[in-house]
Amino acid sequence: MKDKLKVVLSVNHGGATICVNIFQWPDATFGFEEFRRDPKDNAGWFALGHHAHLVFADIKSAKDAAIQHIYWLEGF
Repeated sequence: MKDKLKVVLSVNHGGATICVNIFQWPDATFGFEEFRRDPKDNAGWFALGHHAHLVFADIKSAKDAAIQHIYWLEGF
């Protein structure tokens, strides 16, 4: 997997337990991932959709793909 990424957009779903992050890799490509956390567990956030391997040339393409893959982003 690539090195460090930079989150450029984060969208929460109905609170603070599920979110989607759109991020930029150091090589200027973009990606997205859906995360979940359990507030009763201190383990932190973990990936749900395993979409981080998808690579996009620009933020709009990453956002459009996230909307297609993650049902609750419809209309975002």
